Amino acid sequence: MLIYPQINPVAFSLGPFKVHWYGVMYLFGFIMTWLLGLWRARRSDSPILPSQVGDIIFYGAVGVIVGGRIGYMLFYDFSSFIHAPWIVIRVWDGGMSFHGGLIGVIVALWLYSRRLKCSIFTLTDFFAPMIPIGLGAGRLGNFINDELWGRVTDSPIGMVFPTGGPLPRYPSQLIEFFLEGVVLFCVLWWVSRKPRARGLISALFLLLYAIFRFSVEFLRQPDPQMGFVAFGWMTQGQLLCLPMFLVAVVILAVIYYRK
Repeated sequence: MLIYPQINPVAFSLGPFKVHWYGVMYLFGFIMTWLLGLWRARRSDSPILPSQVGDIIFYGAVGVIVGGRIGYMLFYDFSSFIHAPWIVIRVWDGGMSFHGGLIGVIVALWLYSRRLKCSIFTLTDFFAPMIPIGLGAGRLGNFINDELWGRVTDSPIGMVFPTGGPLPRYPSQLIEFFLEGVVLFCVLWWVSRKPRARGLISALFLLLYAIFRFSVEFLRQPDPQMGFVAFGWMTQGQLLCLPMFLVAVVILAVIYYRK
């Protein structure tokens, strides 16, 4: 059995102001995306100029935060949102949804693509290979926060979490860090080394994330306020991955038949 490292979720304090590791992970993801974006933008085949990278990331960051928070309230805590809609701005209480954040980023990049007068796939194909860095960092933040742990297991990789009860559970945050962060980054970065058909990198991101997330949800404890939402085994996370998978398949089919 593995031992939970008991990391203080507060990275450091400045008087009454506390900086949590989860926020640091978000910042790390944005910084690395910016740095790698600048590096990619300097390539001769890049459709994005280095001077545009910072603005696009700003749009994306707003989309992540706004979309992630609204998505969490709509997908995971709708009853609270209906009774008190203003709690949507209380981001300090926690609660962010990847799928909501993804929708927010898509909307933000669509708006910026209109400004550049280019296809949204030009932007999503460019930035998709860097997104797994933020995803992986976020899962490490979940692990440090002692949240989103897995289901009870007698597996040797089981771990007793302080807030997860006395029984060992899958460290699902670390499994997601590996799949959604490390593996997804390596695959997308390798595929994007040379020009591809427009939309292929974006579709590959949607497809692989949906598969990885859907699979790990079988090891992850369902959200207590949701439980299983369909068929007695499907979680909300799995349900939200289905549209991602279908959209990816449609995009790949269109690319294939246009050849």
